Amino acid sequence: MRARSTDETATESTVHLARPLYRFIDTFRQSFLAFSVDLGGLFAGSLLVAFSEVISLVPWALIIYPAILSMRGVIGGLFCGRLSTALHLGTIKPSFTHNTKEFYSLFYATLTLTFQSSLMIGAVASMFTIFFWKVSSADAVSILTVMIATMNLSFLIASPITLAVSSFSFRHGLDPDIIAYPVMSTVTDILDTLCLVWTLKLLLSPEYFGLQMLGLLDIGFLFLILFLLIKHRKESSFARTIKEFFLTLAAVTIIVNVTGHILGKISEIIRSGRPEIYMVYPAVIDTIGDVGSVVGSIATTRLALGMLSSSFKSIMKNTPEIVGGWLSSAVWFILFSLISFYSTHRAIVFQEWLSLLSVLLTLNILAAPIMAVISYGVAVLTYRKGLNPDNFVIPIESSLSDSITTISLFVALSLFGGVGKTT
Repeated sequence: MRARSTDETATESTVHLARPLYRFIDTFRQSFLAFSVDLGGLFAGSLLVAFSEVISLVPWALIIYPAILSMRGVIGGLFCGRLSTALHLGTIKPSFTHNTKEFYSLFYATLTLTFQSSLMIGAVASMFTIFFWKVSSADAVSILTVMIATMNLSFLIASPITLAVSSFSFRHGLDPDIIAYPVMSTVTDILDTLCLVWTLKLLLSPEYFGLQMLGLLDIGFLFLILFLLIKHRKESSFARTIKEFFLTLAAVTIIVNVTGHILGKISEIIRSGRPEIYMVYPAVIDTIGDVGSVVGSIATTRLALGMLSSSFKSIMKNTPEIVGGWLSSAVWFILFSLISFYSTHRAIVFQEWLSLLSVLLTLNILAAPIMAVISYGVAVLTYRKGLNPDNFVIPIESSLSDSITTISLFVALSLFGGVGKTT
């Protein structure tokens, strides 16, 4: 199937804007399809359970885990958001080969941002763990080394998959604004978890061999980034992406480390008897982030096409998309509760499962509407300031969604028996 032109996309979207019921059904259908990939988040969570022995040998591993997921989600969100809008505008081709200069500039900039983010977030995480969790200076160096290796390896593996998913959805008449980020947020969570487990196992190698290997890998990434900065620093698109994203990096770094601190507190609540919470955690933060990304990504595309006014009141025109994405996420939360409970206990005890379901639906009701409003608000505000909304919307909502979801989980666990043991 041929790619759609900008005029065709605009005409099609104009029809959608005139038919709220159709837009609700279409968003629910495509969101439900996209959110199905969040089942992979249960796999990422099961990896935490499966490798719990390795993680238990590194006291700070669980604390930095949300920070890695969040920041990689932020970087991946920027990449997905820019790709989706550019595919609609025709400035990037849905192809692996002979793509446009804008695509390669975006790829190099995102790789550079991944390294910068891993360096900053690793440094702040080291300070957080020293101050709040009393780890040693040697552990602080290990945290920084593991962060850089994990995040950059994950990005190099995930980036071609991101292009494939965005291009495939666009070529086959689906909206990459709805499909790309939800799919990739889950794929990235799995890759992040696998890369983290691999780097931790390498770190635990005898005679400091693993730490030395990780150090060499990090130095290799450093030289690659220095080369990209020297070669492409004068390209306007590359420089603008770096500059605009850097405005959000400091705030996001603090946010994602706070998330890790909160998860550390949650682990103290559920450690004795609720493994299904660990299993479902990556899936629910994925899905809440996906709700925000759907709302925000649709808004950025419509703003770029001139189909939406840059006013916060215009959020009412996107009510069908917001409700469609929210309801589809709630349905998946019900399925997550069933799958995670049965997988960890090999049985369904109705009262215990109902407690888990109450936790997850409360979390959904608290977090999903907040993220939809935040995503839309960021899109409108950045557009009005003359900035590129795709450089801000998903990065900001992704980091905030992880924190808001984690806080909502803490509240829901407090309300519905987080300390209870499962038989």
